[in-house]
Amino acid sequence: MKELSTRERMQIPRQAMPVRDPAERRRDFEEVALGLTPELAEREAMRCILCKRPPCIEGCPVRVRIDQFIPLVASGDLAGAARMLAEDNALPAVCGRVCPQETQCEELCVLGRKGLPVAIGALERYVADWAREHGAGRQAPTAPTGHRIAVVGAGPAGLTCASDLARLGHEVTIFEALHEPGGVLAYGIPRFRLPRDIVGAEIRALTDLGVEIVTDAVIGMAESIDDLLAGGYDAVFVGVGAGLPRFLDVPGEDLVGVYSANEFLTRVNLMKAHQAGAATPVIDLDGARVAVFGGGNTAVDAARTAVRLGAAEVAMLYRRTRAEMPARAEEVEHALEEGVLLTEQVAPVELTGTDGRLEGVRLLRMEQGEPDESGRRRPVEIPGSEFDLPIDLAVVAIGNAPNPILRRTTADLEHTKWGTLVADPDTGETRKPGVWAGGDIVTGGATVILAMGAGRRAAQAIHRHLTAKNDLEAG
Repeated sequence: MKELSTRERMQIPRQAMPVRDPAERRRDFEEVALGLTPELAEREAMRCILCKRPPCIEGCPVRVRIDQFIPLVASGDLAGAARMLAEDNALPAVCGRVCPQETQCEELCVLGRKGLPVAIGALERYVADWAREHGAGRQAPTAPTGHRIAVVGAGPAGLTCASDLARLGHEVTIFEALHEPGGVLAYGIPRFRLPRDIVGAEIRALTDLGVEIVTDAVIGMAESIDDLLAGGYDAVFVGVGAGLPRFLDVPGEDLVGVYSANEFLTRVNLMKAHQAGAATPVIDLDGARVAVFGGGNTAVDAARTAVRLGAAEVAMLYRRTRAEMPARAEEVEHALEEGVLLTEQVAPVELTGTDGRLEGVRLLRMEQGEPDESGRRRPVEIPGSEFDLPIDLAVVAIGNAPNPILRRTTADLEHTKWGTLVADPDTGETRKPGVWAGGDIVTGGATVILAMGAGRRAAQAIHRHLTAKNDLEAG
């Protein structure tokens, strides 16, 4: 490979990832983004200017060594890139598809100051997919330590924590409430964005490390955290996420045809409601008018799913402007290409219907007010601007709260007024001895990669704790 100067690298344009045609993809659940070809990946990797102090790593919650794996891609050493990536990231193929790189690692890329940053996420996906197809990059555990650790929740935080602990030689068991592991990766993200075989492969890599996964196990019901600690586990990590949906708190939310995004997406993603003869179908959307309330990734996922279920019209209703939507810009663009409508600066005041069935929504127009704590301008109601929109189905995607089960059954776990667990942000340690926590159950609803970062920090803290305990006992 010819050695390029920094100037030559900066002159290479960013390589666009191929995607399927919108008219075709809106009719099925196959993956939309096709991934980089070997030629595109090598050329994109050559754009990296090899910073001596790469700021991109600081933007990655799991601290992937971006400055080292990308040059390996450029040189054609994909096996080396796969090994390095696997050391830092338990779910690289997932992260390459769903992480908001544009606000994390890529946002800090030096090239982004005067042009487009290196497509770090696309390169991560490329390496992870190559590794899966070639059986490369697999990790092996160290010698057994004799310690047993319980992980509650098989979502991104729990899977990452379990992977890191298993590689350190600890015996790990994951307890998952649903019948399949993966958490939001399995029930919340549609397969056209994250194929199920990708999630399955990442989880098999975990079980290959010796991690045991127990499904249909709701910790806090038949068995509690105290039971786990009394039953021989030396530590417990709680990564149960925040799966309790928030609603609009307007009249009419009890009408037939109103779904939380959690239920809507879980039925389709995990219960296969998009297939004929599904045991847990959704209302027939063929020719229906659908409204999705919210502006985050979950709202976009729900809207694009409704399109694929045959809805005649799907509108996302958001109380702020498109520029303020927290959803990934790429996903919003894909949704609009597929026919989703975006109605900005509106808020629902009532869901209406007859005989208990949804028929419409009354909306109020909003305008931008003064900035709130996040720096975004507050949406302010415009008096007298109400109007009605006929709809057949509504999906509410305005966020989630923690499930109260643990709070009810483990009294000495400290919670905030919002229901989240209190834990050290650097280590995940809670006020309850032997218990760590991380992910959405601590922060509230956030991203997959932020939950993974919390799981990684907690695994390191648990390992340090157990190692120190060994040293103390050895005296």
